[in-house]
Amino acid sequence: MLAYLLAITAVIVSAGRLGDLIGRRLLLLIGIALFTVASLACGLAPSLGLLIAARAVQGLGAAVMMALTIAMVGAAVPKERTGSAMGLLGTMSAIGTSLGPSLGGVFISGLGWQTIFLVNVPLGAANLWLAWRYLPADSRGSKTEPVRFDIVGNLILAATLGAYTLAMTAGSGLPGAANLILLLAAVGGAGLFVAVEARSAAPLIDLRLLRDPRLSSGLVNTALVAAVMMTTMVVGPFYLSRALGLAPVTVGLVLSIGPVLSSLSGIVAGRIVDRWGTRTVAIAGLVEMATGALGLSVLSGAFGLWGYIAAIAVLTPGYQLCQAANTTGLMTRVDAGNRGVVSGALSLTRNLGLITGASVMGAVFAAACGTADVGHALPDAVAGGLQITFGVAGVLIVIALVLAVASRKPEVHLSADA
Repeated sequence: MLAYLLAITAVIVSAGRLGDLIGRRLLLLIGIALFTVASLACGLAPSLGLLIAARAVQGLGAAVMMALTIAMVGAAVPKERTGSAMGLLGTMSAIGTSLGPSLGGVFISGLGWQTIFLVNVPLGAANLWLAWRYLPADSRGSKTEPVRFDIVGNLILAATLGAYTLAMTAGSGLPGAANLILLLAAVGGAGLFVAVEARSAAPLIDLRLLRDPRLSSGLVNTALVAAVMMTTMVVGPFYLSRALGLAPVTVGLVLSIGPVLSSLSGIVAGRIVDRWGTRTVAIAGLVEMATGALGLSVLSGAFGLWGYIAAIAVLTPGYQLCQAANTTGLMTRVDAGNRGVVSGALSLTRNLGLITGASVMGAVFAAACGTADVGHALPDAVAGGLQITFGVAGVLIVIALVLAVASRKPEVHLSADA
């Protein structure tokens, strides 16, 4: 799992930039092929070491697909329909999130763990043919200058992101000295990356783009809302099983409510964005998310299971509104030459939010429960831990809301030449 996650996180922005330089369709075809071949290698791996190596290669292919999908969709549809397209992407992502664990469980229990990888081979082959057949050819226009790729900047960013990911995921229980050292290395790497990019003739990320408050706040907000949604996945199972005493089957059914609502609300959220505009919908979505997070903190204690379900029913559609509005707003503002890198940055910040939410908010929950072993915490302690944790989550959404309101300025088209 960690090898796959590290590979995605370390190269996703680089993949987006490389797509801008050599062509997104070409690189996407390479990414799909790499993911498919690596999936076959995972299913046939004769040892754990080779399985880990194949998982890392699979992560490289996944990074390319994640980085370029948003950019290609943004370029393929008219600007006035971008919200609907991004909403559809959100719906498909939610469907995959819902089906993956359940189908994986069926495959593992009935046919063996290898099938969760081998099933990707025919799916990947079909995906590769569809992409080759229907995606428009890359257009290089009249550019004749050689392609320049910032190798040093890419290596520094990959090492920095790898150190941060390991700092958030390595070890068990409370953070130790290794986690702190890795986190300090990530902070130092971030500073070095900024210094190198400021002097690079062909930077991986043009730092002038980040001076736009809507782009920078949009990326931060993507990480914050992802962290809150991950909190529901980390804390929810403990609350439902330990505090409410629900059976495993019932816990699974309740946990599926969020992804199902997300699947149903994605397309609707996209259409709302097209009609009402990105800024208004983003703020409305954040207000809805804040209400849902604080509802989890209050309603679950007052009404138990039904309070939990009601709060999730508010939180999840709000997340889809935020995602559709934020993604649409950024992808319609950047010029064609930067769509790939901004798409990669969006996917990166979402991943970092998920990683941080799982680790930091998990630690908040454990501390609120008063024990590092949450699996054996008393029911009342788990219930109290959920209330405190989602109180903190509500504060995170309020911070995102403040950033979104503060960044409201007249539309400016983002360009590296601006």
